[in-house]
Amino acid sequence: MVRPFDVNEIYPDDPADSVRLPRRRAGGSPQSLAVTLLADYTLRTRASLPSAAIVALLGEFGVTPAAGRTAISRLARRGVLESSRKGRHSAYRLSDPAAVNLSLSGHSIVAFTEQAEKWDGSWTIIAFSLPEGSGAERRTLRGRLRWLGYAPLYDGLWLSPRPFTPRAREELAGVGSGSLTVFRAQHVELERTVRRDPLDAWDVAAIAEEYASFIDRWSPLLDRMRAGEVGGVEAVCARTEVMDTYRRFHVLDPRLPMRCMPRGWRRARVRDVFTAVYDGLAATAQEHVRAVAASPSDAAPPTAHTGIGAHTTADLLAGVRLEEG
Repeated sequence: MVRPFDVNEIYPDDPADSVRLPRRRAGGSPQSLAVTLLADYTLRTRASLPSAAIVALLGEFGVTPAAGRTAISRLARRGVLESSRKGRHSAYRLSDPAAVNLSLSGHSIVAFTEQAEKWDGSWTIIAFSLPEGSGAERRTLRGRLRWLGYAPLYDGLWLSPRPFTPRAREELAGVGSGSLTVFRAQHVELERTVRRDPLDAWDVAAIAEEYASFIDRWSPLLDRMRAGEVGGVEAVCARTEVMDTYRRFHVLDPRLPMRCMPRGWRRARVRDVFTAVYDGLAATAQEHVRAVAASPSDAAPPTAHTGIGAHTTADLLAGVRLEEG
């Protein structure tokens, strides 16, 4: 069973013919941080940020200038970022495919608590069998299934309470070499001595610990926010970190109605804390990013801050409308 935050399986590499968003890692890799920063403040307009501003913002997370420039260059090669130049000034923005991907992912991240309550009692079951020597393909398939919200009840039998969506069909196309079978079915209760509950596919106890850790980590910040004690640098760092952590829960949580979960399941409390931090720091963080982008330097044009704007969880839930920056 995959433990929570086994990010290599949760965030697999995308196929070579698509935009390859970076894997998420605990603590945030420079590439992941750069994508999150650009998404949080330029997703709607796809505005360009000066490369010096991106490097400076990454520096606030402890990323060295050399590592920051390397991350930007690799994201451009992977098709996640597009570059432009005006004289000596270089700038980068999210590519159109990356922006669409991030908009859809953002909606999924903030909507899963509501979607969990809308369940018809049926399970989507995906069975597969891959031949020996298909280790890489098996890892890719498992990673795709995990990201789509499926969990392994048995080695080759994964399930989810959600319907089989067009996006799932697209994600799984070309993976599995024709060895996948998909069902939508009801669970039949058996005698307790021989049955295995579908919920056993998830490590519920470990996820509960992660929920408790999230609440303990972020709840103290709320009092400081109300007192106006959180400055720009801390606001950007906190907003990025809280999103980087919370985004995993829609993958890890079984997404079943609360009536099906253990007593005291803290999904709703975690959602409330995340929303309070992410939305409550939006204005402060936005102004800081604008100030960094507009800082006088040889690498930043005077209009570098144009188009920078933070979105909220309500925006993500409604679906971020992409505009040209």
